[in-house]
Amino acid sequence: MRVLVTGGAGFIGSHVMAALRTHGHEPVGYDVREDPGADVRDPAAVARALAGVDAVCHHAAMVGLGTGFADAAEYVSRNDLGTAVLLTAMAEAGVRRLVLAGSMVVYGEGRYACRRHGVVRPGPRSVADLDAGRFEPVCPACGDDLVPGLVGEDAPADPRNVYAATKLAQEHLAAAWARATGASAVSLRYHNVYGPGMPRDTPYAGVASFFRSALARGEAPRVFEDGRQRRDFVHVRDVAAANLAALESPAPPGRLAVYNTGSGEPHTVGEMAAALAAAYGGPRPVVTGEYRLGDVRHITADSSRLRTELGWQPEVGFAAGMREFARAGLRGE
Repeated sequence: MRVLVTGGAGFIGSHVMAALRTHGHEPVGYDVREDPGADVRDPAAVARALAGVDAVCHHAAMVGLGTGFADAAEYVSRNDLGTAVLLTAMAEAGVRRLVLAGSMVVYGEGRYACRRHGVVRPGPRSVADLDAGRFEPVCPACGDDLVPGLVGEDAPADPRNVYAATKLAQEHLAAAWARATGASAVSLRYHNVYGPGMPRDTPYAGVASFFRSALARGEAPRVFEDGRQRRDFVHVRDVAAANLAALESPAPPGRLAVYNTGSGEPHTVGEMAAALAAAYGGPRPVVTGEYRLGDVRHITADSSRLRTELGWQPEVGFAAGMREFARAGLRGE
């Protein structure tokens, strides 16, 4: 299968490219990092790249929480306009198979249960509560403590920052394209992806990269809030394998299939920082109590649908993955 990988020179895209080659496919990279003319918003350039292509793995995007609302137009341009241009070109070229790099950020907060009111959806945390160190969401009905759980693909979307809104819009565009063309589309909603080749700490890097970069400088990882935020850290090679499974499995035409893509092993951010520091042999993490508006408290995946329907299984466990990541190179080093 000849597969166009947009963002193929990026962190996840490069691992997808490698996995495709290993399994006998022909990946074609398309990335402005390697060719300034390879802009996914350029209809002519995208049309040329699609020549002879059987499927597309779409990873080209502006990623991360960002630094405020000032870059909203750039996020929408790169992520949503770029996706619309790509899908239009795919429709015209007759390419009928898409795997989209989705994200768990579309959910907002994860799944919570109140002992009195069952499953509830807390609203965004207030600045007053965060300033006071009250990080846990409470029941919107009674104010009691909540118990976090695993979020499934049928949970309502609740994007809470610009990046999250663009990732949800990408899914809506892909669903509309699939319906209009009878094509097959899959969105893999990645959870916290980490592993070799992560970018160094930038405003758009993941928390694992921030911690790893601090250790490389001889500094202690700085853990925001109280460090008890729950996440699902999934290794990048397992994410690449999920892309293969989505490409190689039968997919129903005319609709978008959505799959959580996580390890199934929830860990706190503090646990991750401690495991990474121990594996690196660096200073122990420091819990700062700082916070970022737009961050959610707990978000962990129920990835059983991906396992059941596509036969995918993560292979890199948390401890082994952190030991490898502690010594792996980062982009920009």
